[in-house]
Amino acid sequence: MGMRMEVGALHSLVVLAVQFFTVSWLFCRFVASKEQFHAYLRANGELGGQGGDKEEEKEDSSEQKKEPVERKRARGQNKSRPCMKPNHYEKSRLCPSVTQGCAEKCYFGPRCRFLHDVGEYMAAKPADLGHSCVLFETFGKCPYGITCRFAKAHLRDGYQNVVNTELAKQWEGKSLVRNNLSKDLQHQLRKKKFTFKKADEYLCRDTSECPVLPEGDSKPAPVQSPHPTESKEGCPTKTAGPVTDEDIVKLRPCEKKKLEIQGKLYLAPLTTCGNLPFRRICKRFGADVTCGEMAVCTNLLQGQSSEWALLKRHHTEDIFGVQLEGAFPDTMTKCAELLNQTIDVDFVDINVGCPIDLVYKKGGGCALMTRSNKFEQIVRGMNSVLDVPLTVKIRTGVQEKINVAHKIIPKIREWGASMVTLHGRSREQRYTRVADWDYIAECAKIASPMPLFGNGDILSYEDANQAMQTGVSGIMIARGALIKPWLFTEIKEQRHWDISSSERFDILKDFTNYGLEHWGSDTQGVEKTRKFLLEWLSFLCRYIPVGLLEHLPQKINERPPYYIGRDYLETLMASQNVDDWIKISELLLGPVPTNFTFLPKHKANSYR
Repeated sequence: MGMRMEVGALHSLVVLAVQFFTVSWLFCRFVASKEQFHAYLRANGELGGQGGDKEEEKEDSSEQKKEPVERKRARGQNKSRPCMKPNHYEKSRLCPSVTQGCAEKCYFGPRCRFLHDVGEYMAAKPADLGHSCVLFETFGKCPYGITCRFAKAHLRDGYQNVVNTELAKQWEGKSLVRNNLSKDLQHQLRKKKFTFKKADEYLCRDTSECPVLPEGDSKPAPVQSPHPTESKEGCPTKTAGPVTDEDIVKLRPCEKKKLEIQGKLYLAPLTTCGNLPFRRICKRFGADVTCGEMAVCTNLLQGQSSEWALLKRHHTEDIFGVQLEGAFPDTMTKCAELLNQTIDVDFVDINVGCPIDLVYKKGGGCALMTRSNKFEQIVRGMNSVLDVPLTVKIRTGVQEKINVAHKIIPKIREWGASMVTLHGRSREQRYTRVADWDYIAECAKIASPMPLFGNGDILSYEDANQAMQTGVSGIMIARGALIKPWLFTEIKEQRHWDISSSERFDILKDFTNYGLEHWGSDTQGVEKTRKFLLEWLSFLCRYIPVGLLEHLPQKINERPPYYIGRDYLETLMASQNVDDWIKISELLLGPVPTNFTFLPKHKANSYR
């Protein structure tokens, strides 16, 4: 009897030991410390590489010592990050006139600082990155010619650029990207010769005095109509050109174009990451409404090409808006009239939610919530010159425990805005607190009948369903789209998508192809595509595959553990180490230039 008990006890001990070692192996296999995780990646996916040597132990201990300091600074933006613009291609750039086949017509002539000798350029040109050019395969012609980093696909003897005439004809005359800044318009803006007729009328009426032009800013004299109209006082009013119905009969608010987007999925305007290639990815996965990145109105009025690039619209974006930031009624009203005349959009959004110091201290972004008079003048002024709906994006307030959105929303409705989007956090909270959807629900009732969209912490279809139950007209998705752009598909199909690492890698391939199409396939375009890919990877690494989760769904503010994925690529994509993001970019865009460094624009203390 005693012998049987001893054998039974021994058997139980063996079973417990096996279970213990199994659990330990699973923990090491799927959940690891930061040091083990990166040691695994350095060992190229071999589990045996987790045991570090003395140097690694020293490195780990030094990291632990630095940890409190890093946690203190891991918030908001990396303001002092180094300039990451590569300059190696500036030294030996080929003149665009040579690329376009008209070297003899170079605008700068002998003063041109670019190369005109093709042989000299080719001797210094970096090696090609691949044998297929996405521009040549898609459009039948690569406009970058010999400067393309995939030039082998379309160069023949004598550096002749090959054209697939049959494919090129299919795209001839088609405009894939709209809202480009023309040279003529840029010249008018830089010389201050663009006329803001409606804005000037509104500002004169609003301030009861016309703005005085500074010395040197002379506007062209308007062309006089042969039959001047008469004002109320009976004095003839000078007009520019023929008088039309629009000059006499203004559109009533009910006659303006409506913004019918209730219940649709709205991709938030995302600074840096919300570029045109990223929006194309989200459109493919089911985003209904897209909006350009925040553009500063003063930069647009000056004709800055980099700022106008934020307004570009791809032909697949069927409901598209632009977001403006500014602090003063005159510049915002003039900018609204400028865009109303020159670009094709479905709505214009005012950014009253930007929390960054650079914008806030100048009186823009969140600061407008505390400047009620200026805020009113901006909304009324922009609404008076726009033919498309005007929307406003706000936060709950500026201070953490003092919500003011419920007081401002009825005023915004009265001032003439068509819709409000409310981000359920204050400026002080940034992303350190969970979005307050109870407060968003309260504001949605106050806003009625004006539509109100809610924004904050949507990372699954369950989150989206709960948000819609609060009574909002729709939801705006920001960080959730950066972490998993297929979220729009999950919401529409009401499912969790256990997307494989190879499928996710294909998404990155598409992004790089869209990037090369948008920014160019020369060295400058390749490096710009790489930069924005790396910025996006700093968010993508926060995704935890559905098949590894203990419970569904993943919450956006939960700190993900350092885990080892089901294959090496899945593990690599989970890395929060910049070196591993660079490794992924090299798989898609070839080796990085010498002395290449990258520091993401955004950092989050929720993820370490």
